[in-house]
Order: sequence, then structure tokens, then C-alpha cells
Amino acid sequence: MIPVQEQMDILSRGALEVLPAGGLEKKLTAAVAEDRPLRIKFGADPSAPDLHLGHAVVIHKLAEFQRLGHQVIFLIGDFTGMIGDPTGKSETRVALTREQVRENATTYEEQVFRILDREKTEVRFNSEWMDAMTAADMIRLCGHMTVAQMVERDDFAKRLASGRAIGIHEFLYPLVQAYDSVALRADVEVGGSDQSFNLLVGREVQRGYDCAPQVVLTMPLLEGTDGEKKMSKSLGNAIGIADPPIDVFGKLMSISDDLMLRYESLLSASPGEIEPAMAGGLHPIEAKKRLAGEIVERFHGAEAAAGARRHFEERFQARKAFEPEERTVDLPAQGELTLGRLLVAVGFAKSGGEAKRLIGQGAVRIDEVVQEDPMASIEAREGLLLAVGKRRLARIHVKA
Repeated sequence: MIPVQEQMDILSRGALEVLPAGGLEKKLTAAVAEDRPLRIKFGADPSAPDLHLGHAVVIHKLAEFQRLGHQVIFLIGDFTGMIGDPTGKSETRVALTREQVRENATTYEEQVFRILDREKTEVRFNSEWMDAMTAADMIRLCGHMTVAQMVERDDFAKRLASGRAIGIHEFLYPLVQAYDSVALRADVEVGGSDQSFNLLVGREVQRGYDCAPQVVLTMPLLEGTDGEKKMSKSLGNAIGIADPPIDVFGKLMSISDDLMLRYESLLSASPGEIEPAMAGGLHPIEAKKRLAGEIVERFHGAEAAAGARRHFEERFQARKAFEPEERTVDLPAQGELTLGRLLVAVGFAKSGGEAKRLIGQGAVRIDEVVQEDPMASIEAREGLLLAVGKRRLARIHVKA
């Protein structure tokens, strides 16, 4: 196994906090001495169907642990997803159903393996142990935290001070997340900096179950394309891992120069190279294209990255007119399609699920009218103009 100091240099790079001080080095030293991997946990609730670049910041840190020989556990919070993480929320989340959570979770596994090694990743669902927990088990779990400790949490304190309600079930969220660390025997839990409270509760609960407390490693939060708020699909400022290559490239080209340097520091395989290159004369647009190409290639491959760059240069830098692509659609016998099926038939969505997400985001227009219903019956008539976002446009030619 790689020497401890060399591992520390790699793992601490880019991290915001590693708690407690000296804890990770101590665990790595024991792992090297015993020739065993550490168990590294990261949990994601499928509250939305897609992972975005903000998630990628943390997942890249997991990949570093993986390359150093440690066991990464990607935990899909299908149980906690029905509670809803109160982190950063000023009011109670709307609870998701088990069916909604499962539907969203189906995309998570495929997307995370664009970064992690599938063969070296343990994928788990926290419903495995939480569905089996009895009322008595839950009471025991709740006994490991006090109400006073819970309301010390900044999110809860602000809501209490402003008179906004807090659901009892929201107190359960950090406890269930903490019990996940017990069930998985986690040595280290990795998360965004907004997860510090939840991750530290994990240490306390592990002690209550006679487990060695985990080390907490937090990564900085990635700002969205607006450069202000945390990247979030719900805020419309996210770049999805599975978004089409030309959309990923185009969104990255739209960010500010300062934000480009921030993205490079957290997402590039070679952080710190762009600023000196610009000081040496590299134009910021070329620097952005370099970063955008690297990120698109990571998630979609070199060919897609080259195509996305070519599309950007032709459509925007050369200022060519944005002419619709000509697409032919084979109609069913009745001559109609649902809107979702039309998007798939044209090639603007890979599946009905993706089509539904695009429509839900308000990204789909027919003859410049925004569409809201994926099951709407659409007559795929000759010359129909179908648009998705700002960069995909097709004029339909019908082949009966």
C-alpha cells in the first residue's frame, strides 16, 4: 500500500475540513500496518433523477480513495430520500414516495460509474437495514441525540427563531444517516461542507453502538452557473453529469472567468494550470474551451467532446445562423405520438424518463410554445418545429 504521507498529500488536497485533526492519518497508518483498505462512505439521496457537477466534486475525492486501494461505498438513500434532508432548507421538504425515490435512483448507479470504477465500488441502499428496523430499534437510535443538540443545528435554529415549523421526522434524518455509518462500518465519510452536522452526528452514533467513530472529510460546495448559489437542479443553475455534451460544453462556456478558475480548482484533473496559462497570453475563451472539453470528455468521451467544441465554435464563435436540423420521424399507424415519444424518436432524449425530465424543466417547445405534459398527444406534422433548450432545434419531416 502507498505510504501514509503520500496518501495524506493526495487525500487532503482540495478538502475543506478533515475531522478530527490527525484522525485520517491515524486510520491510514493502521490500515497500512494491517494491510487492509479503509471503508469510505458517501451517500446521495435520489431526491432528483440526475447527478450534477456539484456531486462530482465529492465523487472525484472518492475516486482518489479508490485509486489508493480503499473500499468505496456508494450509498443510495432510498429510505432517507423519503424523509428529505433538511440541510439548507428554510421549511419542511415535501416527502417523496417510495416509487418516486426508486425511479430517481435508477439513474444514479449508471451516472456515478462515469467517475468511479464499477468493479471496485460497493453500491448499497439504506432501505436494506432501515426497513428491518423495529420501533424499539428506532427509539434506541433516537436516544443517542438530544433535542438541544438538534436545535444547535444552524438550519433548525433559524427556523425556530423565525417561527417556521420543524417536523419531528426531520430530526430523524441525521440520525438515520448516522446509523448508515454503523451498518456499513464506515471508517471515513465524505460529503459537501453543508453536510458537516450530519457527518459529525455519525461519529456520535457510532460510539453509541460501540463502533470506532468515522473520520469526516468535507469538500467545498460548487457554485452553480449563476456564480452565486450552490449548484442545484431546483435552482436551474446545474450542469448534469448526463446532460447532452453540447449542453455541458455550452453551459461551461457561459460562466464567468472567475468561476472558471473555481471550477478548474475543483473539477480538473490538473488544477492550477489555467491561471498561469492566461498570464502567459492564453485567451479566457480558449481557457474555458480547454476546461469544458476536459469535463465533457470525462463524462461522454473524446469524440463527444470534440463534437461539442466544434458545435460551439460553429454556432456561436463563427456567429452562424442557428438553422434547425432536418429530422425525419416514422409515425405510428394512427399518425400521432406522445410528446415524450417524439423527443425520443427525434433523438433529443435517450429514454422516456429523460424526456419527462426535460419537459418538467420547461426546456421543450413546439413552434415556440413551452410544453408541460410528456403524455400530450402530438401530431408530428410536416414542418413542426421542435426545440429543447437553446441549442437543440429540429424541423420535422414526416415519413408515413
